[in-house]
Amino acid sequence: MINGVFLDLSGVVYVGNLVLPGAIEAISRLRDAELPVRFLTNTTRTPKKGILDRLHSMGIHIAGDELFTPAEAARNWLTQHKQSPHLLIHPDLAEDFQGLETHDAKAVVIGDAGAAFTFEALNSAFRELMGGAEFLALAANRTFKDDDGEHSLDAGAFVAALEFASRRTAKVLGKPSAEFFSAALASMNCAAGEAVMVGDDAEMDVSGALSAGLAYGVLVRTGKYLTGAEMSVDPRPTTVVDDLPATVQWILERRR
Repeated sequence: MINGVFLDLSGVVYVGNLVLPGAIEAISRLRDAELPVRFLTNTTRTPKKGILDRLHSMGIHIAGDELFTPAEAARNWLTQHKQSPHLLIHPDLAEDFQGLETHDAKAVVIGDAGAAFTFEALNSAFRELMGGAEFLALAANRTFKDDDGEHSLDAGAFVAALEFASRRTAKVLGKPSAEFFSAALASMNCAAGEAVMVGDDAEMDVSGALSAGLAYGVLVRTGKYLTGAEMSVDPRPTTVVDDLPATVQWILERRR
């Protein structure tokens, strides 16, 4: 029985500024079936408002509380633990961290900073870690499908560099963090054993969700999917399908 659906965005619903074929209709089918849907993204170059605006411009209308982002999770963590962020993020994401209270304790927060990943920025974060700052990674994905259609380095390589140099392990706040999935589950009052995650990243989206206790993980052959990716993870996806419309058909059949 499936009573809740988690959808990744980039690579599942859209690529770049283009909606993938049938995606809007597929989401409408889920809503028509009265299945609660949450959108879980590891995108860390764009603030939450920017993601919502991009979706709306594509004809995809979702509420703010249906969208879960790593930056929002980090903001909540910083507030709860009374820590100030040392940000190593893309400049466009800075607005998601505005207005936080200042505290003596610090936490390094690293996301996909893009061109801002300079030696000076990385070394400054490294020195904060060596001084005792907490270590938060918004995500640790290996690659993403860039707007030019090619694969690009994601934040994971830079998280690994800081982990290696500082001999520290980052706390990942986005997928595949169990806490990230749990927050989304709680928002729609759905048990993990009745939820499905749909993504194009076999490791972070699908295997991560299954490791977090979700009943089903569906890998789609769109976005950054590479042939055979499902064979390189453990646990492996529940199924591999062509795209989101095919996934929704699969979900509705299991709901019945």
